[in-house]
Amino acid sequence: MKESNLPKGPNREKKRLGRGEGNGHGKTCCRGHKGAGARSGYSLHPGFEGGQMPLFRKLPQRGFSQARFRKPCSIVNLSDLEKISGEVVNADSLKAAGLVRQNSKKIKLLGDGEINKSFTVDVDLISFSAKAKIEAAGGKIQNK
Repeated sequence: MKESNLPKGPNREKKRLGRGEGNGHGKTCCRGHKGAGARSGYSLHPGFEGGQMPLFRKLPQRGFSQARFRKPCSIVNLSDLEKISGEVVNADSLKAAGLVRQNSKKIKLLGDGEINKSFTVDVDLISFSAKAKIEAAGGKIQNK
């Protein structure tokens, strides 16, 4: 047995399409005649079954997800409030300090961490623990 006669194994050479009829991949280049699969740029999306009703559309929907109805909010912890220079915590001061994004709609303050400075807090949502810690530090909360 010679090295040239050894089987290629998993490292096969790529099909050379459109190089004449002799290699079996000429003319239509393994794409068949006409149809979307014969055109350039065609790609099959996952779940496509050739026009037949796909299995995922035949099966019934089960359960419920709140993902469609969720209203996202930016989260800020009490330990992050050290980065704010003033005494007022609102959407503008949090955006200026870089704690929330500029396009944030709602902001929620969580009670993770400690504060020793009194703040006047004016945010959309606030947790019970954050509220208790702010009031214990001498701060106040303004409701929207």
